[in-house]
Amino acid sequence: MTGTAGTPVVFLHALALHSGMWQAHCRYFRERGHPALALDQRGFGAAPLGDVPPSLDVVADDVNRALDERGFGRAVLAGVSMGAYVAMAVLRRHPDRVAGLALISARASADTPDTRAQRRKFAHLVQNAETRDLVVEGAAGQLLGRTTRRKHPDLAARVLADARAASPRALAWAQRAIADRPDSRPVLRQAAVPTVVVAGGEDELISPAESRETADAVPGGELMVVGHAGHLPPLEAPRKVTAAVRRVLGRTGPAA
Repeated sequence: MTGTAGTPVVFLHALALHSGMWQAHCRYFRERGHPALALDQRGFGAAPLGDVPPSLDVVADDVNRALDERGFGRAVLAGVSMGAYVAMAVLRRHPDRVAGLALISARASADTPDTRAQRRKFAHLVQNAETRDLVVEGAAGQLLGRTTRRKHPDLAARVLADARAASPRALAWAQRAIADRPDSRPVLRQAAVPTVVVAGGEDELISPAESRETADAVPGGELMVVGHAGHLPPLEAPRKVTAAVRRVLGRTGPAA
């Protein structure tokens, strides 16, 4: 977009959550002239799952279609965890739509065989009424850093409530889609867009080395480490994530 409107920003949520996690970020950027859109990804929030086989390519095409519907040309994509994997899928399938990337709590490489097996086991167990609560609570407990869990039990309760409310079928579909995603490092190495990778210093799911590898895969990629955050910096340290998106915007068009 041109003129005073500013570059659009599209926010993509984490697994088991929904677009509401980005409410404060959307408000911030809209107030500064940037069209901001937080999408419910397939099967979460208000978005229907449908009956297509699990694939992040399907979700990437959903994002591309949403950009068309709103008249957005190119946008900065800010995704956390599953949302970051979707952002990388959009870059692979629709590179002309990506003006910049904020990749939060995600690895660029494909899953190892062990990690892939764990995701598929989760997908199986979450659809079993006898094991569903246990696996959902276990997964939700890993999303926030230890500092957040200690200081902000209200946030931990919110994340757990959202995870419990998510459709078991959607959770299983998404985990299988993530497990089958390809290595994104080759496409990131060809990316000619500003990119900031955000890592939580207390993330129990993505290691610092994996975050560094993701940032290093992008020419000129930057790494921002948020010391006391876990896997969900947008909720644990929203100002830090806002600053990361601003850095990307500052290199793509009108400053935030």
